[in-house]
Amino acid sequence: MSRIETKLAELKKKGRAAFIPYVMAGDPDIETTGKIVLELEKSGADIIELGVPFSDPLADGPTIQRAAIRALKQKANLRKIFALVREIRKASEIPIILMLYYNLIHKYGEERFADDSAKAGVDGFIVPDLPPEEGKSLAEHCKRRGLDLIFLLAPTSDNDRIKLVAKSGGGFIYYVSLTGVTGARASIASGVDKAVKKIRRMSGRPVCVGFGISTPEQASEMAKIADGVIVGSAIVGKIEKAAGPDEAVAKAGKFARELKEGILRGGL
Repeated sequence: MSRIETKLAELKKKGRAAFIPYVMAGDPDIETTGKIVLELEKSGADIIELGVPFSDPLADGPTIQRAAIRALKQKANLRKIFALVREIRKASEIPIILMLYYNLIHKYGEERFADDSAKAGVDGFIVPDLPPEEGKSLAEHCKRRGLDLIFLLAPTSDNDRIKLVAKSGGGFIYYVSLTGVTGARASIASGVDKAVKKIRRMSGRPVCVGFGISTPEQASEMAKIADGVIVGSAIVGKIEKAAGPDEAVAKAGKFARELKEGILRGGL
């Protein structure tokens, strides 16, 4: 089992959903990102989703788009992000997932990308613009190195799609709770409970839910439904509003503790 699968299995035995916060690598800078990741773990994170900045994102809303622009201005790239993960690994064994777009992997080279990811201590990937039909080659490279390639499902996914994603990916299935891009929402989309139960039943895999979860109350509600609760834009927004790096670390940690308390109230 991978580090991601091991963590999810461990939490399932405890009747708990995983808390999976997302932050953009390089926002506000690479060094501070490392401090934020360790603070998130200290504040209750179970798995970290680390965004790789890209100039033309497909799935990201305005908050994460702005974070990517800030990170790119700091010259964040895959080489620096692998170095960041190696540095984090000196202090932590928390599972780390890179969320990035396929153009970056294609340019880097799939085999080299999988090799360098494994050597750095990365555990898996979310590639929103890589469907399973076109991800077979990368999936093989990942499998040989014990890395999880995590595919997405959406409210529009039919039964055939669920079956395809279930057999193609690793780690968990990422359920996008709404049709649209990332971003904080006032309420949880309807029908998530039914969809998660169906996907879990058909796939036999853990299902983690993201997009639109932005408050401890929403995190608590989702923890009753999903195997993992993914929160991105709301955390990135706290970092964006911080007056400086130290405040960014403190604000991310404080909000993470509030979200974790909500998740613990929810339970599975």
